[in-house]
Amino acid sequence: MSGVPSACPLDPVTGHSLFASRLSLYLDLIRWNKPAGSYLLLWPTLSALWIAAGGFPGWHLLVVFTLGTVLMRSAGCTVNDVADREFDRHVKRTAQRPVTCGAISARAALLFGAALALAAFALVLTTNRPTILWSFAALAVTVFYPYTKRFFSMPQAVLGVAFSFGIPMAFSAVRGEVPAVAWGLLLGNLFWVLAYDTEYAMVDRDDDLKIGIRTSAITLGRFDVAAVMGFYAVYLAVWVVIGHQLGLGPAFFVGIAIAGGLAGWHFTLIRDRARDGCFRAFRLNHWVGFAVLAGVVVESLCRHLA
Repeated sequence: MSGVPSACPLDPVTGHSLFASRLSLYLDLIRWNKPAGSYLLLWPTLSALWIAAGGFPGWHLLVVFTLGTVLMRSAGCTVNDVADREFDRHVKRTAQRPVTCGAISARAALLFGAALALAAFALVLTTNRPTILWSFAALAVTVFYPYTKRFFSMPQAVLGVAFSFGIPMAFSAVRGEVPAVAWGLLLGNLFWVLAYDTEYAMVDRDDDLKIGIRTSAITLGRFDVAAVMGFYAVYLAVWVVIGHQLGLGPAFFVGIAIAGGLAGWHFTLIRDRARDGCFRAFRLNHWVGFAVLAGVVVESLCRHLA
């Protein structure tokens, strides 16, 4: 009604409610509109969950690992943006991130990230003691990763561990232990992370060289494209070997073959090192992991129906 003040104050610049404006900033902080990063974490975790359980793992664990993955990826984004805020302002693609441009303070971002991590931990508490203990290691790697860009020539390898930790946790949640096969799958997945995050680093290589950040794209130099394809090959080879050892059937290997075809297509996107092509390859990489997951799930369905 005219003359009655709004219950929610308006942003004098945008004219939108302050609550909506702040919510939008926090959604940007956790890359809500860019879910590909969550998929890159989720697909190998669910693949491991299906393999560990020998089929459908049950709704409880499916919900725990799906929501937990999204929450921890979001928390990781907050830590990364706080750690990299001085670097990101010199990179065109990241200069307008909420923490970098000052729209959200570092303290507020860290508090928000801590709340997300606690929510994820609450989910882990519904599993078992070994998984709870492994979650502390996963958190430590997640927090440590952003700072490795300052001194480690291949920080993508640390990210590979962080983005693959859902694999041993999935086995732990199902079996109460982490067998050797879980570490083998983690090792294979680490090479996939090296592949797609090197593609990502190729996008910002010129900016990173100017500001002194270390990345795999800089370290590999003119061998970057060959290395990325080699990383894909190792990733797929490890999962093929382990799939054979586990007695997985044709459906699984069809999934691997599709993933290999997608990886081959990515070569055509990155071979000239154009920013747009490299970023597109990174952004669409989750389909590689999804193909593997689909193979695992369809294989388990075939066995169940046989």
